Amino acid sequence: MNTRIIGFDLARAYAIFGMFIVNFNTAFGSHTNHNGISGFLNLFNGNSSTVFVMLAGMGVSLMTNRNDYTLEERKNIKSIITKRSWFLFVLGVVFYLWWPADILHFYGGYMHIALLLIFFPKKYFLYAAAAAIIIFHVLLAMVPYDTGWNFETLMYNDFWTLKGFLRNTFYNGWNSIFPWIAFFLLGMYLGRLDWKDNKTPKRTLLIGIAGYLITFVIQTYATSITQDKDLVFYLTADYLPPFVPFMVGTASFGLILISIFIFIGNKVGETKIAKILASTGQMTLTHYIAHLVVGLLFLSIITGKTLGYDLLKETPTNPITILTFAITYFFLSCVFSYLWTKKFKNGPLEMIMRKISDRQKSSS
Repeated sequence: MNTRIIGFDLARAYAIFGMFIVNFNTAFGSHTNHNGISGFLNLFNGNSSTVFVMLAGMGVSLMTNRNDYTLEERKNIKSIITKRSWFLFVLGVVFYLWWPADILHFYGGYMHIALLLIFFPKKYFLYAAAAAIIIFHVLLAMVPYDTGWNFETLMYNDFWTLKGFLRNTFYNGWNSIFPWIAFFLLGMYLGRLDWKDNKTPKRTLLIGIAGYLITFVIQTYATSITQDKDLVFYLTADYLPPFVPFMVGTASFGLILISIFIFIGNKVGETKIAKILASTGQMTLTHYIAHLVVGLLFLSIITGKTLGYDLLKETPTNPITILTFAITYFFLSCVFSYLWTKKFKNGPLEMIMRKISDRQKSSS
């Protein structure tokens, strides 16, 4: 059995912190101010979600990182992943009633589609990732990207219709299956690599730096490269729509981050602070739901603003308040995680998911 690599959990802890900043800022902050602290908060947009999705793909891949599974073992693993995918999908759709930028139901979609490739050689994960990006651009040529959206309020108008739900899920939702599953598949590829070999994080780091720098230069000098407004928009678009430059830039950032945390984990993995952060990273599902319920409610009380997407129409909260609250909430989440893992192996929601998904059928 493979020992757990603490660097992955540290990367998850970072992604959780980034997710806190992104979602607290989404509900209470400014999305047009890219200066000062507000600009710093907006830097987390896209990157935290990307790292989350990549690490989720790695987690699925690490579950199947052997070459000698029996047919029965493969069936059991597929059954577990299928049940987890449906658990996340249903939980996410229900949670959408509270948080319209939910990512969980998309996770369920990524996992379910990934089952088709789960026992294939790792190179096919990259082929499928490229295909997902191509499919997105084909859909882009067929359906205007803003279909269904009200970008003034960031609400999706026809999500609860069959047509709107399918469009949002597969094409133009916050983290739609196409092209976002490419990050998940890239994570699956990374999960197949030998991270105990020091060459792996070094090579991954260099590839990430190269990809990030190339994208940064292209986006920074886009208006110098071309005067075509549509092409400039394509090169510089951030998150919505997720064009190729965004995909490459954020994926590269993910490679850099994961590699760095592998190095950090190798150096300080046995320290108390690393173990506390790692315990937080192992409870991503619990913290995702909790910060969007408990966190937003407390921040609403502190700011005196009505909770909900109508906040996007109000005066943005001071970015220092949002950042301070995110740091404080993350600290408290770490304390909770540490105390919880003293008695339990998995987080509260992780326990429920595993109880549902890992139950084996008795053989007749």
